[in-house]
Amino acid sequence: MDTLLPLATRIGARLKERGETIAIAESSTGGLISAALLSVGGASAYFRGGGVIYTHYVRKAFLDIPNPLPAPIERASTEPYATLLAETVRGKLSATWGLGETGATGPTGNRYGDKAGHTCIAVSGPSFTRAITLETGLDDRIGNMRAFGVRALELLAEALG
Repeated sequence: MDTLLPLATRIGARLKERGETIAIAESSTGGLISAALLSVGGASAYFRGGGVIYTHYVRKAFLDIPNPLPAPIERASTEPYATLLAETVRGKLSATWGLGETGATGPTGNRYGDKAGHTCIAVSGPSFTRAITLETGLDDRIGNMRAFGVRALELLAEALG
C-alpha cells in the first residue's frame, strides 16, 4: 500500500477540488483500488462505490452485464471488457468517472489463455475513455495485485490531469 496510498491521496484531493466522483469495478485487484481510495479522509466526498467483479455471477447481479457478454466483447481480461466495466459502473452509480480492471494475477493464467501478470484497465469520464493492457511477466499473485492497483490509479491520475 506504500505506493497506492500517495497516489490515492493525490487523486482524492483532485476529485474533491473538482467536485467530481469515482466508481470502481475491479476484479483481479480484489478491492485494493477501492481500499486505497477509501483510505483517504473525506473519501465520501468523491467515492461513489465499487465492487469486486470477480465472476460472471457478480457481474450480472451488481452491474446487470449479461453472460454471455454483449457483442462485440468476446471475453473478460480485454480492453473492451475493462471499458465496459468502467462505463457501466460509472452509469450505475452516477459518477463522474468510472474505473474498470480485469486480469489474471497468478500464480497461473486465466481460462482465456492470458498468462499471470496480465491486466486490462480502463477509465471513463467526461470526454475521456482510455484502456490499457499491463503485462508484468510475473506469477507473484500479491505483487501483481499491487502492480495492477498502482497502474490503475496512475491511469486515473493521468485522466484527471
